[in-house]
Amino acid sequence: MARTLAPARPATASGRRPRPSAGRQHHAGPLTYVLLAVAAIVSLFPLYWNVVAASHTGERVVEAPAPLLPGTRLLDNLTFAWNQVDMGEALVNTTVVASLVALSTVLFSTLAGFAFARLPFRGKGMLLSLVVATMTIPPQLSVIPLYRIITDLGWFDQLQSVVLPSLVAAFGVFFMRQFLVEALPVELVEAARMDGAHSLRIIWHVVFPVARPAMAVLGMLVFVQAWNDFFWPFIALTPDGNPTLQVALAGLGAGNHAVNQAVVLTGALISTVPLLLVFALLGKHIVGGITAGAVKS
Repeated sequence: MARTLAPARPATASGRRPRPSAGRQHHAGPLTYVLLAVAAIVSLFPLYWNVVAASHTGERVVEAPAPLLPGTRLLDNLTFAWNQVDMGEALVNTTVVASLVALSTVLFSTLAGFAFARLPFRGKGMLLSLVVATMTIPPQLSVIPLYRIITDLGWFDQLQSVVLPSLVAAFGVFFMRQFLVEALPVELVEAARMDGAHSLRIIWHVVFPVARPAMAVLGMLVFVQAWNDFFWPFIALTPDGNPTLQVALAGLGAGNHAVNQAVVLTGALISTVPLLLVFALLGKHIVGGITAGAVKS
């Protein structure tokens, strides 16, 4: 008795037969969603407990066991924290400082990264090694020279004393260089030069569009780092002058005998909400930029 043969799978253009799983959509199982839910709860619990602590008195926050349900003093603590230090001015100062630092770092890091990635010049390897080597120097070593410079210039307790030392970062230069080495072909730059484009036009019409995903990621990282920076702003600024949020929080909750931890955590909540709003508004674009930079044709 003759057996019936199954029809053969059609071969692709390369001569290979497609795999049985090609084209199928793989759906996550219940265990994946359970693990994702647990990870989300663990990640959001510190923020939740910050809200809980900000809604209680300072004595209740330090008692054991710690409160796990919201209290009734959230508005009172918010009002007290806002008025004890000038949180409005601190928010504006921090926004200005973080925005300027992020924009300047992204701009200068992209330009330097393009130079190290695609421009030929003598000593490029040694200069790049020196830039990377500066990442190993602790920032505490530069405090005394920076302090003397800003005092000689009359910039003490001025925002420029915080912005100017952070206009560019070695990490940003190395990050953008590594991205552009992979994402920007040499042929694209050479084709633009053959068409008569000068360096500034190449940067504006070729480099910036290619580097946009990495620029978004670097800008987000630098903005968050500048927003949370405490060490140098605490030295260069004063709580009663032009404080950033972290400097203002240093003088928050102080009383005659003890520090009111509920008020301190309320100030920390105020400083966290703007970052959450920024990520809620721009998170989709940031994640889209990351995935666009990760996909290769």
